[in-house]
Amino acid sequence: MSKCAVLDLGTNIFHLLIAQADARQPNGWTPLCRDRAPVHLAEEGIERIGPAAFQRGLEALRRFREQTQKHGVALADVRAFGTAALRTAQNAPEFLHAVEQETGIRPEIISGEREAELIFKGVLQAVPFPEGNALVMDIGGGSVEFIVAQASQVRWQQSFPVGTTVLFHRFHKSDPIAPEEVAALKAYLEEALAELWAMLAKYPTHTLIGAAGAFDTLDEMLNLPQTPPALYGYLSHEGFERLYARIVSSTLAERSSWPDLKPERRLTIVVGMILIRHVLERTQARDVYASKYSLKEGAVAEWIAASP
Repeated sequence: MSKCAVLDLGTNIFHLLIAQADARQPNGWTPLCRDRAPVHLAEEGIERIGPAAFQRGLEALRRFREQTQKHGVALADVRAFGTAALRTAQNAPEFLHAVEQETGIRPEIISGEREAELIFKGVLQAVPFPEGNALVMDIGGGSVEFIVAQASQVRWQQSFPVGTTVLFHRFHKSDPIAPEEVAALKAYLEEALAELWAMLAKYPTHTLIGAAGAFDTLDEMLNLPQTPPALYGYLSHEGFERLYARIVSSTLAERSSWPDLKPERRLTIVVGMILIRHVLERTQARDVYASKYSLKEGAVAEWIAASP
């Protein structure tokens, strides 16, 4: 059976998914290996990859390449996608050249629109879409992708540079975050996402489907693990509001002591929660889902569709 590997080179985390074609599975493939590496490319700002982050990124990709070789994936079947930080950083070309020199992998820098397209194809495999409009939201460190879809068909999609690392550096200065910082962040989102609000006025939706990032954290903190693992989780309003109050009022030291919060989320989860809540307020969504599938799985779906 043929195999492929997809690398999602995000602003904060690099992800690896190795998949094998399998016609017995509903989506036509089965995962063989998943890995993740917190690299925090934008820890010194999204305009430039700092020396430490540069080396962390290279080390992660060396490890990923070893895993693809271990699983017998040909280099031609390794697809690597660079997103917001690699679209923005001035020294991204230098990083990409180093990656190719050391691993043979040649990452592709994709646009926000292409990123949204892959995200939607991933989410579509995991979450049952409602009959009406649904809003898909993928939160990254450098950007957030929004897709308005009906009956699994995209009506509109766009990427906005309001990722959690960007928002953290701009607004989260106090510990815990100060009320005036929360107000400034919400005012900024109201203006920065004006095109989204206009589109939601045209296509009202009461369903929010979140993918990756902070939505993974919400699912992990609100829902018990399922056996076998589910492809999505349902997020209750009551649970979200309780967790929102707990997170936004917390200090970094407090969050660092929570066993159900991944270390790489401790800094940015506060602004991530404020972002999600603002979108929930503007959409008045009644149903909220957290998809386990996103860009990587969307790329695998494309690979399956293109296979002979």
